[in-house]
Amino acid sequence: MKQETKAIVCAGVAVLSWSTVASAFKIALMHLTPFGLLLVASCTALLIFTCTITLQRKWPLVRALCVKQWKRFAWMGLLNPVIYYLVLFRAYNLLPAQIAQPLNYTWPILLLVLLSLFSGQPIPRKKYAGMLLSLSGVALISFGSGGLNGQGISVTGVLLAFLSAFLWAAYWMFTNRNKKVDAIVALFANFLFGSLYLLIAACVAGVDLSSLYGLLSGMYVGAFEISVPFVCFGLAIRNTNNPALINQMCYLSPFLSLFFIQTVLGEQIVLSTYIGLALIISGIVFNESQKHAVVSP
Repeated sequence: MKQETKAIVCAGVAVLSWSTVASAFKIALMHLTPFGLLLVASCTALLIFTCTITLQRKWPLVRALCVKQWKRFAWMGLLNPVIYYLVLFRAYNLLPAQIAQPLNYTWPILLLVLLSLFSGQPIPRKKYAGMLLSLSGVALISFGSGGLNGQGISVTGVLLAFLSAFLWAAYWMFTNRNKKVDAIVALFANFLFGSLYLLIAACVAGVDLSSLYGLLSGMYVGAFEISVPFVCFGLAIRNTNNPALINQMCYLSPFLSLFFIQTVLGEQIVLSTYIGLALIISGIVFNESQKHAVVSP
């Protein structure tokens, strides 16, 4: 298989995986609490990252990490997976998947703001147009779907979905400042600490994992939201001569996700969700097309 073909196949696997997880979240949360789901998913992801490091022979990179780096991963593991996914799963618990998923996808807009604040550089004026476009999509989804299924939309759920987007943007920014560490090694270290924190909490507070459907769906989330797509996306970027194409393929994911939400969950996707998501993605793509981006600190 040619390198470019391999890259597209890997990117396709990542996109397809991410497209199914909104539905998987809702199914898993029928059988598990957000904490129980995260415990199963995190441990599953840790196992997959461990296998990946073994297959790619990256254990020397793990052993080469210094004490300062391990300390950094200790608190980064608290941010992701613990805090981020607990907030995200709670948002999905309170909202229809067709609303939670697009709101969480606003993280690139929040990242732009965070990078501007931490770098001290103003956001280019043209990018305000993209931000306004995305925010109009957010408003349409948040308020235009207010009567979905005859029920009001949870304000707490909407705020949690925004918080999850903010947390992911912050995590991405902190991770981007530590590019010296291999991406898979960094994820392994994060989830090593994150899983440890979750196991300690489970021992103290207890957790009900008696549902077989819950365990299987949690393992699916750990594999196809947290670990496999990130491994595949990394392979795609490594093997491609056109990284822009690989990145743009990711924008297919939220639209494919709506198909699975309607087919698997039976949610009737309302028009405001389609239009709002299109506006959010359009604003993100517009900002990424601008040459003068805010420099990461």
